[in-house]
Amino acid sequence: MHREYICTAPMWRQEGPRYDCAFIIMDPELEGMRGMDVACILCFFSFKTGGIFYPCAIVQWFDHLGEAPDELTGMWMVCPSFTCNHQRNLAVIHVDTIFRAVHLIPIYRQDFVPQEIAPCHSYNAFCGFYVNRFADHHAFEIAY
Repeated sequence: MHREYICTAPMWRQEGPRYDCAFIIMDPELEGMRGMDVACILCFFSFKTGGIFYPCAIVQWFDHLGEAPDELTGMWMVCPSFTCNHQRNLAVIHVDTIFRAVHLIPIYRQDFVPQEIAPCHSYNAFCGFYVNRFADHHAFEIAY
């Protein structure tokens, strides 16, 4: 059995925050990215009510850019999701909907990337991302 860690830390190795992204199952009937969304995991928490334990996560959603992978790269593209009043689209989800971690590659423009942008700033510094299907063989099978 494969075990994977998804990190959510406000301070990682004294270099800034680290919030991993993950595939979230939205429709188990659909295959690949058509049945999943991408979200940045901001916090894990749990609560108990009525004698039932609920493990949850607070996530920041990403929207799909298009209905299919990019023709040039073969990778899906996503961008941060915002509400109608321009706030980040956040939600509380059950951890059972988290499928596995995902690696996002910024969609670079023609300009140079400023040197002061640290990896922890990437999700805020770029407008779009490729869902890296080449990160490992699991991602290659999932993100098609």
